[in-house]
Amino acid sequence: MRPKVPPTSQTADAELLAIQALGFLASDGERLQRLLDLTGLDPGEVRRGAADPAFLGGVLDHLLADENLLLIFAEDQGLKPETIAVMRRKLPGATLDF
Repeated sequence: MRPKVPPTSQTADAELLAIQALGFLASDGERLQRLLDLTGLDPGEVRRGAADPAFLGGVLDHLLADENLLLIFAEDQGLKPETIAVMRRKLPGATLDF
């Protein structure tokens, strides 16, 4: 059995960005409710998911699927929207479609 490899700094940066995105969504009731409605998750599942890199990738997918939301988040974070897509690719479950 191979030892577990710690995440690279790039993966850790992507996870941190996704956690910030989750906080951004949770800070606005309408944004959070939309996430819950689209995913079918409850708030407890979202809290638990924050520790799962695949779930965090899904959070970035949620932003990338809504251009307006993506632009607001990118501006809030002082990032180019493209940076979010680049970071998304560093988490499990990413596709190359964006």
